[in-house]
Amino acid sequence: MSAKSTISKEIFAPLDERMLGAVQVKRRTKKKIPFLATGGQGEYLTYICLSVTNKKPTQASITKVKQFEGSTSFVRRSQWMLEQLRQVNGIDPNRDSAEFDLLFENSFDQWVASTASEKCTFFQILHHTCQRYLTDRKPEFINCQSKIMGGNSILHSAADSVTSAVQKASQALNERGERLGRAEEKTEDMKNSAQQFAETAHKLAMKHKC
Repeated sequence: MSAKSTISKEIFAPLDERMLGAVQVKRRTKKKIPFLATGGQGEYLTYICLSVTNKKPTQASITKVKQFEGSTSFVRRSQWMLEQLRQVNGIDPNRDSAEFDLLFENSFDQWVASTASEKCTFFQILHHTCQRYLTDRKPEFINCQSKIMGGNSILHSAADSVTSAVQKASQALNERGERLGRAEEKTEDMKNSAQQFAETAHKLAMKHKC
């Protein structure tokens, strides 16, 4: 099981939440932490996770999850409601970059994702979630590539794929209907021809009999 699947199962599922996406990150500017909750200094992995509640009305949140060195479990750390997110900074709109910033009401973090692709996927999901669940005040997305905001996102691509599949299926049904229609016309023509042949043969038979 992947780390993200484990996070979803251990951190969010017990609280009746559904994890939509996650990105593994490191700080661009490391903070000096002399003492950790585990009782001493140590290395750890950090994930920024986006989740929604299964219970209505749906609430979306962003959660910082950590896995400390030597441990197989994950620990929920900071959490913000999606409404608290004020700005998402993609750093460079002209190239694939793993760096990004998240600005909340009372905090600001500078991150580097494990890969630019993972960051892009997370941004696409985050942008879609903001559009779907936030009605009043949506966060500002700045310095982001057009594929994150526009029609090239994975979400739009998925929708386009479904639409294309439906159109192809509909076209196939129409073509099948047309073929069946032509077959029925041919059958009717053959039936009429056979009936006419039978009538003609009967008339000839009666004539010669006489």
